Amino acid sequence: MDATALRALCLGFPGAFEDFPFGPETSVFKVRSAVSGGLRQAAKMFALSAMDEADFSVSLKCEPVLAQQLRAAHPEITGAWHLNKTHWNGVRLDGSLPDAMIRDMVEDSYDLVVASLSRRQQEQLGWARLALGDAGPVER
Repeated sequence: MDATALRALCLGFPGAFEDFPFGPETSVFKVRSAVSGGLRQAAKMFALSAMDEADFSVSLKCEPVLAQQLRAAHPEITGAWHLNKTHWNGVRLDGSLPDAMIRDMVEDSYDLVVASLSRRQQEQLGWARLALGDAGPVER
């Protein structure tokens, strides 16, 4: 996956935008729901990448157990530099990992961040909770 494809993937999610809080060389992809009641919602990061580095990589949020499993199985995946290594993986994008796997990890990162937003913010983003426990009671 190249920088153009990564940027398009990250910006393809509802409420996603690119920010540069660490300078123009580092893209930070965040999600924010629509403005509500005149108040701007805080944005949350789901991906971070120095897009034009020779050593191209992306940092992605991940469930802690899965993060450990991915690191054990793939030398291209490590604890993310300068982030909480329990919750963030650094993924080297050198062509070793299939693009489909990278897409899944980016989507998982986005979903983890959106899951931490309020229900109202999730609804504004059109995000559906998939877990049965969050779906409410089932009518029989």
